[in-house]
Amino acid sequence: MDATDLDRRARTLSGCIPPLLVSRLLELGHREEVEAQARQGEWFCAREWARLLGDEGRPAQALEVLAPYVATGWWLAARAQAELLESWGRAEEAIELARPFASTGGLPLEFFAHLLARHGRKDEAVTRLSSGIEDWLLATVLVEIAEGADRDEDIAALLAARISARHQCDSPWSSRGLDPDTAIGLLAMIRERQGRVDDAVALLHTRQHITSVNDHDQLADLLARHDRIEELRAYAETEYLGLAARRLAEVLEGRGDVEGAIAVYRQSGDSSVREWHGAVQLAQLLARHGRGDEAIDVMRVEADAHNGEDWILHTLADLCLSQGRPEDGLAHLDALAAARGGVEGWDLFWIRLPLIAARDGVDVAIAQARSHPEGSTWYAVPRSAELLAGAGRTEEAVAVLEQHPTANSHDLAGHLIDLGRVKDAVVLLQQRASEQVAPVKTGSLVSDRPF
Repeated sequence: MDATDLDRRARTLSGCIPPLLVSRLLELGHREEVEAQARQGEWFCAREWARLLGDEGRPAQALEVLAPYVATGWWLAARAQAELLESWGRAEEAIELARPFASTGGLPLEFFAHLLARHGRKDEAVTRLSSGIEDWLLATVLVEIAEGADRDEDIAALLAARISARHQCDSPWSSRGLDPDTAIGLLAMIRERQGRVDDAVALLHTRQHITSVNDHDQLADLLARHDRIEELRAYAETEYLGLAARRLAEVLEGRGDVEGAIAVYRQSGDSSVREWHGAVQLAQLLARHGRGDEAIDVMRVEADAHNGEDWILHTLADLCLSQGRPEDGLAHLDALAAARGGVEGWDLFWIRLPLIAARDGVDVAIAQARSHPEGSTWYAVPRSAELLAGAGRTEEAVAVLEQHPTANSHDLAGHLIDLGRVKDAVVLLQQRASEQVAPVKTGSLVSDRPF
């Protein structure tokens, strides 16, 4: 057992029993198998088994399970043990366990800082994080945990220094570390909690490149929180991605003004991105309020306007299915296929399978899937297996997936577990890939920006 191999398997979920299947084993009563695999190098089994032992009041045995993993120097194992210690009221032990890893920065330092802050050591956490202000992740954590520590102005000064570097940057990634737009967002968070909402709004209006983080617009959310609806409405008219429009519609819907929310989505402006996403959100809104026929009409118009866009077709098909109108979805897909000379690749063809199953039955859908030129490929057979399993025909689903067992190992193993063939499932999951994998650091992985 070594950190590089553990990390590779945890990152790729290959050559191991993944978390969802560990949970399934336990749900179906296979505790002995999970315990045995935990002691043989299966990390996700070990993590869950240790948690269960802790819940049963057996902390010493739980730590014994994790000990060989922690001994490799692998950060995720140390973190799991620290989380257990904290949950048992042994915070000081958790802090001391995590402290050496925090020196590597990144995710270990983020965890360590939160741990300190939760247990009355906010000043120490702020001091540690302040030295890493150039890292966007650590800067974000710093602003989050500093609330109530009477250090806001010190942190604001550090952020302002990053913002002043804007004139040197033509794009958000022209300099490494904390970019000016992210610094603006963090400074706005501080100003808002200080009650300086006008300053926060003004700051966010100065962003140049990054306005969307994790599918949210900070300015739109700020305006909504403070009931500045007319400002939000004005911002929604210009915000390109449609996130502000969505936030405005959510506020109006929450107040019972469904027609107002509908009107927001119907005003796409000159943004094609907002138009596409707005149409989907409008359809979902209409369906939520019992207007499924209108929702289908909205998506049919979009599907006609954007011929062959699979995500739009998926939305249309799902709506037709949920409204009990599978024939309408199939009619649109048939017309699309005819317009292309009857040629339909698998990426579009498989959208019709649940519709066929709803209208004509699973056997007809399976037969059509098998007749498709790509129907027996490794990426196609899971769709047939899904239909069979959904109809309670798990053994048939297994037979389909066994055509390409390695490529579909997780799906196949899940069905094998359902059938009680646990040993077969474990053997399948533990098959190792033959390619070489570059070693990784034991302390921290590179943390991608959440965009």
